[in-house]
Amino acid sequence: MDKQEELKIIEDMQAVVAQMKADDIEENPDSEFDMFECQCCGAEKPLAGSVVYDGIRICNDCVLLAETGFALGKISSINDLMKNMEDKKLEEQCRFIKQDEIEHNN
Repeated sequence: MDKQEELKIIEDMQAVVAQMKADDIEENPDSEFDMFECQCCGAEKPLAGSVVYDGIRICNDCVLLAETGFALGKISSINDLMKNMEDKKLEEQCRFIKQDEIEHNN
């Protein structure tokens, strides 16, 4: 697969994942504001556009990474993505803890 094909796949996945989020918001406008903690990146994200893979709910941003990874043959399961995202998830958890401490100390 050459770079041009990879770019096309990435662009296609971006459009599909953006449409998934838009469809969720159209179906349930509250989903844009209903938040959850992404089990992949650890960030608090809107339910809109999130997907459950093998019992693991991931945010729309991680869905894009997953679907692009699947399409490009870079990952074969959601667990592959989660392993690659461990550092990001840890950073997000540390950021949350620091923010929580700041809020409780003020």
